[in-house]
Amino acid sequence: MKIDFGPLDALINDTSITEIMVNSPDSVFVEHRGLLIETSQRFIDERALWDLIYAILHFEGKDQSQALSFDGILPNGSRYNIVLPPMTTKYPTLTIRKFQSQRMNLSDLVANNSLSDKAAYFLSQAVKSKMNILVSGGTGSGKTSFLQALTFEIPAEERIVTIEDVAELKMPQKNWVQLLSVKGTPHAVTTRDCLVNALRMRPDRILVGECRKDETFEMLQAMNTGHEGSMTTIHANSPQECLTRVENLLHMAKFDLSLKALRQQIAHTVHFIVQVKRLTNGQRIVSEIMEISGMEGDVITRGPVFSLDAKQELVPAGYVPRHQKTMQARGAQFPEGFYDPTRAFRKAS
Repeated sequence: MKIDFGPLDALINDTSITEIMVNSPDSVFVEHRGLLIETSQRFIDERALWDLIYAILHFEGKDQSQALSFDGILPNGSRYNIVLPPMTTKYPTLTIRKFQSQRMNLSDLVANNSLSDKAAYFLSQAVKSKMNILVSGGTGSGKTSFLQALTFEIPAEERIVTIEDVAELKMPQKNWVQLLSVKGTPHAVTTRDCLVNALRMRPDRILVGECRKDETFEMLQAMNTGHEGSMTTIHANSPQECLTRVENLLHMAKFDLSLKALRQQIAHTVHFIVQVKRLTNGQRIVSEIMEISGMEGDVITRGPVFSLDAKQELVPAGYVPRHQKTMQARGAQFPEGFYDPTRAFRKAS
């Protein structure tokens, strides 16, 4: 089935546009090279906008009378979100996150100045040596895209299960199973349901698109019980906020554990937090890589592995991670003086 996008057609075909936001028939914004811009595109009238909404929902077999908001995938692979009145005040809204046919790896991010070559090497070694990683970032910071880039470092022979609410991740590995949560049907399936089932599928690693609710505890359990090297994203603006967010998600799940026990679960499971953010000029970068090193009393201990220097370049912080011995035992190699910010980087031969 082909959908007629009308005034959005040119925006859909413009490869420099990453997101399209329809607020009303005469208000259409886009994200162009990381910046929000109002366009001159307009729908003829309200009916034309509704016709497009109906066409999208019909394509996915969704009944607009059954809910006020919908998420899904367009024929070209782009992700959409629709919100209908009375959840909106007057008009339906449509947000389209465009499908990126070229999925970037760590080398691409280095070339785009989103990541330093030394930090890319460190993350490659961390993924290959099965460290558990949380990708933390705010709205629009590129969390999922960065998680996707990390997947290229997973060995080809491993079995991977991904869990998302809308399919965005595409694994380069052949032994990959994709699970999706299902909302608003008699057969509703939560992310937690998918995660519990994934544990029965003999995965080497589990990747969750984003931990938002009570699936967080199961994700940590999976990371701690034979599924090392698993990864997920968390909505947070700093590594410290990320840890607080994980604590809050565990509290919301109402597990009968003390705060110290919850923190021990986090400290013994998560190895590294990668913080991503979007700059004012629209560029998305990695701003920090932090190690979770253990517990001292009731406090989770941590250390900065990479941080931004005065030139806003991502460099080693001079801290040698405690997990490096484990990484080296699993085959990771680091040149002498690797964590010295003043030393040039040469990959280990």
